Amino acid sequence: MADTAKTRQTRTIRVGNLARVEGEGALYVRVRGNQVKEVRLDIFEPPRFFEAFLRGRSFAEVPDVTARICGICPVAYQMSSCQALEAALGIAVEGQLKALRRLLYCGEWIESHALHIYFLHLPDFLGYPDAVRLAQDQPQRVREALELKKTGNELMALLGGREIHPINVKVGGFYRVPRKAELLAVRDKLERAREIAFNTVHFVSRLDFPDFAPDYTFVALRQEGEYPILEGRIVSNRGLDIPVADFEQHFQEEHVPHSNALHATHQGQPYLVGPLARYNLNHDQLPAALQSLAREVGLGPVCRNPFQSIVVRAIETLYACEEALRLIDQYQEPDAPSVPVVPRASAGAGCSEAPRGILYHRYQMDQQGLITAAKIVPPTSQNQKMMEEDLRQFVAAHLELPKPELTLRCEQTIRNYDPCISCATHFLRLEIEHET
Repeated sequence: MADTAKTRQTRTIRVGNLARVEGEGALYVRVRGNQVKEVRLDIFEPPRFFEAFLRGRSFAEVPDVTARICGICPVAYQMSSCQALEAALGIAVEGQLKALRRLLYCGEWIESHALHIYFLHLPDFLGYPDAVRLAQDQPQRVREALELKKTGNELMALLGGREIHPINVKVGGFYRVPRKAELLAVRDKLERAREIAFNTVHFVSRLDFPDFAPDYTFVALRQEGEYPILEGRIVSNRGLDIPVADFEQHFQEEHVPHSNALHATHQGQPYLVGPLARYNLNHDQLPAALQSLAREVGLGPVCRNPFQSIVVRAIETLYACEEALRLIDQYQEPDAPSVPVVPRASAGAGCSEAPRGILYHRYQMDQQGLITAAKIVPPTSQNQKMMEEDLRQFVAAHLELPKPELTLRCEQTIRNYDPCISCATHFLRLEIEHET
């Protein structure tokens, strides 16, 4: 809903109950003449205190507790927490157990990206208020989107025990590993999902994208020999290349008055995590066929237009389908579902690529394995400052747009990020104030 109040001094645009993102918040933009003077992404959702109430709990509880932070990307929280705790305990999960974790993560990428592409972001490009109206005009496209998402969910249920907040992941591996026949049973569905994902890449590449290409600092994981999902070093396009354990030496979080979620910066500056960052820093790690497909649909090795992130997400969805098929074909049942774990006084950090970007965890535990300190940095909080900067640049370059179109573009700019706002914040209301 949008309304306008106009006086001699100000023109204000408000958007209430912004749909197609998770959560609640507000955007305030103040313009004086032709200059944008202030941009605030106001975050007023109460803090959730996960880091605090993890203290005193057993390290074995952490993967299940942190999975509750998000209903869309719980695997990301489980993987980052497990890796941090395993680093602290000095154990390594390798071989087929590691492959199963990557396979589980592929399921999350598929379901999360499908949700964002078709139900949260695509209506912006096609002029629909929501996916329900889209389904009325294009029912087959929405049915295929649901089929794609369902395949990702089924993979999560098979490996994780259930689709939402999986319960089969533990420090050291899994409680139970699947039989080869169980994985082969979903292979045909993944083949069909791959076909839908391939068609999605071509479809979204033909959308109309605004001309907007900021000079981002991209930050993502990089692991030679594979597109990053589960692990890697933290790198940037500005020369950063560090182990995960050094994250807090290079990235800082700060409180700002208008947000209950922390703002993260790199050397005091905003940075971008997520599909666009992964793609730009790891384009050469994609299979040759996907690199060729990216060129075919108009993406080079570097893409700076955040509105085209929908195309990158589609390519990543296709990659996750193909990677899942590869992992299933190569799967051999491991001798045990997990490696032995013995608690000790220690500390460790872990990081993985959630669908929305790098997710960092650090834990400290005592001799009995009880958590004494926890730190979680979700991708959306890392992107908050960059979202504000994108809005500042976009509004400044498009002040001539009619009010309804500028309002829509501001909402779309936020949705480019697919902010998992329940993890860090919620976005609800847009307000643009013009001073005369």
